[in-house]
Amino acid sequence: MDRSLESAVARWLELDQNPKTLALVKDLVKEGSVEKLKKCFGTRMEFGTAGLRAPMGPGTSCMNDLTIIQTTQGFCCYLEHCFSDLQDRGVVIGFDARAHTASGGSSKRFATLAAAVFISRGVPVYLFSDITPTPFVPFTIVHLGLCAGIMVTASHNPKEDNGYKVYWENGAQIIPPHDKGISTTIEENLEPWPQSWDADGAIQSPLLKDPYQDAHKAYFAAIQKHCLHRDVNKKSEVKIVHTSVHGVGHSFVQAAFEAFDLHPPFAVQEQKDPDPEFPTVKYPNPEEGEGVLTLSFALADKEGAAIILANDPDADRLAVAEKQKGGQWTVFSGNELGALLGWWMFQCWKQNGEGDPKDVYMLASTVSSKILRAIALKEGFHFEETLTGFKWMGNRAKDLLEQGKKVLFAFEEAIGYMCSPAVLDKDGVSAAAIVGEMTSYLSTKKITLSQQLKAIYEEYGYHITKNSYFICHDQDTIHRLFERLRNYTGPSTYPTECGGVVVLAVRDLTTGYDSTQPDKKAILPTSKSSQMITFTFANGGVATMRTSGTEPKIKYYTELCAAPGNRYFMGGFFLSWKAVQISANSFLNKLISWNS
Repeated sequence: MDRSLESAVARWLELDQNPKTLALVKDLVKEGSVEKLKKCFGTRMEFGTAGLRAPMGPGTSCMNDLTIIQTTQGFCCYLEHCFSDLQDRGVVIGFDARAHTASGGSSKRFATLAAAVFISRGVPVYLFSDITPTPFVPFTIVHLGLCAGIMVTASHNPKEDNGYKVYWENGAQIIPPHDKGISTTIEENLEPWPQSWDADGAIQSPLLKDPYQDAHKAYFAAIQKHCLHRDVNKKSEVKIVHTSVHGVGHSFVQAAFEAFDLHPPFAVQEQKDPDPEFPTVKYPNPEEGEGVLTLSFALADKEGAAIILANDPDADRLAVAEKQKGGQWTVFSGNELGALLGWWMFQCWKQNGEGDPKDVYMLASTVSSKILRAIALKEGFHFEETLTGFKWMGNRAKDLLEQGKKVLFAFEEAIGYMCSPAVLDKDGVSAAAIVGEMTSYLSTKKITLSQQLKAIYEEYGYHITKNSYFICHDQDTIHRLFERLRNYTGPSTYPTECGGVVVLAVRDLTTGYDSTQPDKKAILPTSKSSQMITFTFANGGVATMRTSGTEPKIKYYTELCAAPGNRYFMGGFFLSWKAVQISANSFLNKLISWNS
């Protein structure tokens, strides 16, 4: 064991007070397991705009009691610097149902320790007394006028992982420079304060409050503003199945349906209750599609239901599937559901007659479908794209709201939807109820979701997407891949064509280059710590490659867009929706092969 590793382990044993993680480290030392010790202590988790996300276990590279305390001490100090009234306003903390027996870690335990840190500094803490969806934390910040919020969750990550997600006073996730400021103060506060371990004392403190009932009542009152077809909902004969995939969503989606006067969805019993082992799925991520929905399909077939709604474990995402006439199921992509919800939210706004469309905005991340842009162009409202992640959309939405604008909808292709400005983040609970109402309304017109999606494309232009990812743990390989695209035929040259189709524009948000700008500088924020290149083609195709901030993935996003009424793809004339899809997929497959 080298000296730096030995020093890191010794310091850990000196500071840690969790008997399980202490024992695990002592056993590794006794066994001489240097490689395992390097894995636990080789690096410290890096705090970023997404907060923290890592496996639960011992050491500085994992989520555990000590790293939670250290992180919260840094966050608390940063908030003390930013808010003179922190001790008057306070913070909110929520948690999901994740747990890790071997290390003694759990979301509830981490949330309680975080509360202890704040309380030790005289800061009021609104700690949810039970598991809650992630959207309830940003909602509670704004509802109670708090300084910040923490959600302890790893969302749809593997069961071994956990995370620490941070929100600012505006109810949106943090963006730079807050991440760097918090990271710096974490490094300055690594030694636990005297009362930071006193979770039992924190629970008894008068500074600890439970926002559960108040937030629950206020949240469902807020989302009811988006229920415009209550009579239709009451009479609806649409049968819907819902799965929370062993997460927190079940009771909250049931309550959302009740708030909309929708008949309660059938719950997948095997997945209804929170279970940190996620026993019925390989990955607890409904974005993976059919593999996660097997039990939902079976229940829907049994009950005669045509619609399936699936939340991820912290209920901030939503997947939707629909049974077709032939008996097969269609799982809508995030972009397809984004098209449906964007169309629906605008129809509801028009029905309400709420003013000038020039004051209306919709947002989407830059790797999501451009369908909202097409709808905006025809309907006269504004569309803006942001960098990837709801932290950017949430903050931009807040800016627009403060200017008196109406933000109807925002989405990202990773099945994340913001259907209400009451939550400036993705929210799978309100989205589930709104999809329920949209489906019920369309059923009165004898229209399915699939038929409505086709009608949207017919009216606003076909948008065919193909997105996925490659797993890559080697940072050198990732760097070489992107550098090859940046130096394709020589230094600082990008590819100029793919499959005979000319590249019209290149935007590189790693280097800050954008060929469409007069000064060749990108308008969107850039970051040298992550990779992201977008190519725009002469036939309406767009392809983006980027690295993930939370997983060892190289993600790619491809889309072929046509103007309304235009079915000329690749110079061919197509008479059917299926033919359009086949041709588009042929081109998108070329892009994927070229990018890889």
